[in-house]
Amino acid sequence: MDNAGAAMIGTALAVGLASIGAGIGDGLVTGRTVEGIARQPELRGNLMVTMFISVGLIEALPIIAVVIAFILMGKIG
Repeated sequence: MDNAGAAMIGTALAVGLASIGAGIGDGLVTGRTVEGIARQPELRGNLMVTMFISVGLIEALPIIAVVIAFILMGKIG
């Protein structure tokens, strides 16, 4: 396998693993937020704001991975 093929597989793995990790993180954060709202409905607003900030930070990882993958793909071609 040449270097370009190995680099493409590496970038695909990086983006895939980052997406899987973000999906798991989003699920955990959202599930815990729903549990918190079920236990204390009066804190719904505060919990939702914290959840959206957390989900935004979690989603930054796959976005960064995709950008790095595009940069690497540009270096290959």
